[in-house]
Amino acid sequence: MAIVVQKYGGSSVADTDKILQVARHVAATRRAGLGVVVVVSAMGKTTENLLSLARSLAPEPPRRELDMLVSTGERVTMALLSMALSTCGCDAVSFTGSQSGIITNDRHFDAQIIEVRPHRIEDELARGRVVIVAGYQGMSYRREITTLGRGGSDTTAVALTAALGAERCEIYSDVDGIYSADPRSVDDAQHLEAIDYETMQEMAESGAKVLNARAVDWARRHKIVIVARKTADFAEHGTGRETRVEHAAAEATAIVVDAKVAWVKAEHSARSRLLSVADAAGIPVRDAWFDRHTTLLLSLTSVPDFSEAARLLAEAGATEVLRDVTAVSAVAVGVGRNAADLARGLECVPTSALATWLSPLRLCAVLPSADAPRLERAWHALFSSTA
Repeated sequence: MAIVVQKYGGSSVADTDKILQVARHVAATRRAGLGVVVVVSAMGKTTENLLSLARSLAPEPPRRELDMLVSTGERVTMALLSMALSTCGCDAVSFTGSQSGIITNDRHFDAQIIEVRPHRIEDELARGRVVIVAGYQGMSYRREITTLGRGGSDTTAVALTAALGAERCEIYSDVDGIYSADPRSVDDAQHLEAIDYETMQEMAESGAKVLNARAVDWARRHKIVIVARKTADFAEHGTGRETRVEHAAAEATAIVVDAKVAWVKAEHSARSRLLSVADAAGIPVRDAWFDRHTTLLLSLTSVPDFSEAARLLAEAGATEVLRDVTAVSAVAVGVGRNAADLARGLECVPTSALATWLSPLRLCAVLPSADAPRLERAWHALFSSTA
């Protein structure tokens, strides 16, 4: 029996009506003769609400306890969806990340999957059941509950697809795939029917919210096709637009905006101290420059609170720690290969920009957040017309 893995994001399971909608779609997929594994996120803003609750009691909550707390969100969803499926006449069972065999390292709040042992899932699929898995979480090799960072449910879904040898991984959310820019801020953003792994991963690393970067990396390494879809379209109509992420896709160009970053600058002599602080706080370095100065662009996507880390960075020698900045990236294979287009792109960057740099897949500028929307629109108009 062919297996499909379906992942539903928080907006798709935000209330009981939407959970019932998802249940009907899952049941229809099962009746079509497919084995179904469903990965779910927490309902709506549950994770954010739990983090706010934690911070109301402790300004710097221990990461281990945060994992214990926020991992409950997905457990609520998985149990409710299992109940909803029973009302649809579909036999289902729900598993936590640890029960599903998701083994991670011991880094709390931003763990990485190191192994998947899906034996219990395989047993239940053989019995004809739909298996519902709590996304975003696993168990470390020290038998501690861990979570996988923001967007980690995508990684759960792709990792299970690989471990089970599933036919494909379907990612459902409130948007109908991937666009050349955020359609909420760029009116002429274009829907992309397909995109290659490398461009999609660079987009995700640059801050695109549709797919998690680690999930795309898993898919690339295991040659898994990811299909990004809108939940309502497929649950209500059985069809709709989608974006396929796969190896043979045509090259695409997209503009990505990431406001969850911090800009840190110091004298060169402070380099080791700054990196030690970032490592101890579990803050990934997204980009870095090491010349007469040390400059770091830190990713705050999976950082529960930055205020204490900012203070420690200043004590370690940082002369600038700026939070109200945004990274705007033009992502495409060979984005700078045409010198004339590159020159026009650089002319769009305002003088307020802190830095602009080029890599084989990305042209990026870091600038005050207030100036980011204008650059996003200008780059989209330029690079989408030359793609």
